[in-house]
Amino acid sequence: MRLRHITGSEEFVSDSIYVIQNKEELKGEYSEKLFSNKNPLCLEIGMGKGKFIYEMAKQNPDINFIGIERYDSVLFKAIKRREKEEESGLVLKNLYYMSMDARLLTEVFSAGEIDAIYLNFSDPWPKKRQANRRLTSPVFLKLYEKVLSTDGHIEFKTDNRDLFDYSLESFQENNWDILAKSFDLHHDELLSKGNIMTEYEEKFSAKGNPICKCIARKRKI
Repeated sequence: MRLRHITGSEEFVSDSIYVIQNKEELKGEYSEKLFSNKNPLCLEIGMGKGKFIYEMAKQNPDINFIGIERYDSVLFKAIKRREKEEESGLVLKNLYYMSMDARLLTEVFSAGEIDAIYLNFSDPWPKKRQANRRLTSPVFLKLYEKVLSTDGHIEFKTDNRDLFDYSLESFQENNWDILAKSFDLHHDELLSKGNIMTEYEEKFSAKGNPICKCIARKRKI
């Protein structure tokens, strides 16, 4: 489906107080310089309209969160949604956004700086020639490995079974341990506990689509 461009979204995003503009300057010091603490730092890559990461930040005030989205028209909607949420008076101090491509992760984060990465309903890029664009491909796993802490992990959710099977294989072939997995998250007593649904998750599960989830960590050698 073609993404609809929102006129003025680029300027809106570049002017937003919620969006990190000086990424390279903060490399290695996000917690201290941006959040003014030493709390764990977690990312959501491909945050969409931001429901998941906003709720995560709301429920976990002692964790710092950064949402990454490459399309300004989508990030525009996430910021607008957050502004509306914060009209009630609750202002989150532990959540910021970035407008960037995930391929640039190592340019803006230092080695071991990230404690967890969330990948929710990523584009499946179903054609074989598109495999390297998948966020669980070896190309991206190498990037995650560089920025994740020693005990850092990835949490991945999708309703696309082919992508999930591909991802499990990709993790295992690239020396990541699967700490947990489910082919039907919402009926999994353990993994469903505390689950925060994304917009896509609500939509797909309402249609009866089973949601898959896995948690993976780079194998320690």
